[in-house]
Amino acid sequence: MTAPAIRITDLSKRYQLGARSAGYRTFRETISQSLAGLNPFLPSHVRKFGREADEIWALRQVSFEAQPGDVIGIIGRNGAGKSTLLKVLSRITEPTSGRVELWGRVGSLLEIGTGFHPELTGRENIYLNGAILGMKRSQIERDFDEIVAFAELERFMDTPVKRYSSGMYMRLAFAVAAHLESEILLVDEVLAVGDATFQKKCLGRMGDVARGGRTVLFVSHNLEAIAAITRTTIVLSQGRNTYQGPTLDALAHYQREIRREGLNHIDRAAAGRPRVVRVELRTTRPHHVQVHGEPMEIHVEIATPHAINGASISLQVHDALRQPVTHLWTFDSERPMCREPGVFDLVCRIPRLHLYMGHYTFTLYFSERPGGVRFQTLEGICPFEVVMWGLTNDFGWHAGTCCYLEDCEWRIEAVGEFPPAASGWAAPECEKILP
Repeated sequence: MTAPAIRITDLSKRYQLGARSAGYRTFRETISQSLAGLNPFLPSHVRKFGREADEIWALRQVSFEAQPGDVIGIIGRNGAGKSTLLKVLSRITEPTSGRVELWGRVGSLLEIGTGFHPELTGRENIYLNGAILGMKRSQIERDFDEIVAFAELERFMDTPVKRYSSGMYMRLAFAVAAHLESEILLVDEVLAVGDATFQKKCLGRMGDVARGGRTVLFVSHNLEAIAAITRTTIVLSQGRNTYQGPTLDALAHYQREIRREGLNHIDRAAAGRPRVVRVELRTTRPHHVQVHGEPMEIHVEIATPHAINGASISLQVHDALRQPVTHLWTFDSERPMCREPGVFDLVCRIPRLHLYMGHYTFTLYFSERPGGVRFQTLEGICPFEVVMWGLTNDFGWHAGTCCYLEDCEWRIEAVGEFPPAASGWAAPECEKILP
């Protein structure tokens, strides 16, 4: 039996608020702590500075294995421990307890552009950044033209990067990092760089890396990217591994966790500016479970200290991969609202929900008028699940088949006998073409 590429057993990481973070100490730090009267050999969670420190567990007893060639996604809400996990595996951060075993060289794409010098040209920074990431000069020279072509910055190679736009900077940084050669690759949110076209290219590059047989751990909030290049996904919640399994099942588990944590959006009125203070979803079943084809309501409460010139509310529905599937809206020009100070309750009723089975969330936009000043954007609120309970068909319902079901009418009629005598049509002579 071959050894796994990664084996993690009961891995935990504790941070102390008010204490220095746990990490690998340098000789300079050891000398300075000794001169300050501190014991530099005590664990960092014991060496407290100032007031009593509070504990925060970024990781709690995380365990899993990855085999050579596995591409594993890691998802979870902000603060779930995703980046901390990769930093521990990269030996940037020291674990508090547990065991990490790695077989093979490790390459990390954690903070793109780390080590870029603004005064150096793009050409010089390719060599500098490549060396920082662990690439040999011979490898950089071999891949130089490919790196430049990937970044699409041929004309700017001899320009100092301080004159680059943020998009150009990130494209060059990703191009260098994407050409790392290692058996294990740790990737943290690197596909959030550049425009949509370049992001697609980045996704394709990550797919090539995965097909090349390397083990990849891929952290991202882009669930579409997770679904595209991973077969297995780990869900982290408050530092714990709450699920590991097929990616589509993991995405469904993640959506259920989000739905349990916060079903509706509640906020407080803000002095001096309009604000959405409540968004409540009313479904046909408890816990934001909605039966396909039945009515659903969204209640929006707005508090405004002054009149709004042409208020606008729109709701965008996103699927489990964060892709928009439908849009709902209302304008002051259609239905008067917020024309004077006060609190307003808006109700959007969908008489017959056509969304197909799956997990969904809302994004709400509140603005002065279409294209005007935007007061608020609320993303990922009011998660809900659409089910097909009680609805039958001859083939059954399968997740991922479509986005929604449209009402339609079919008409079927007999138009003649078989075979039609007048048309001259004859059945093909199958015996002549069959072996």
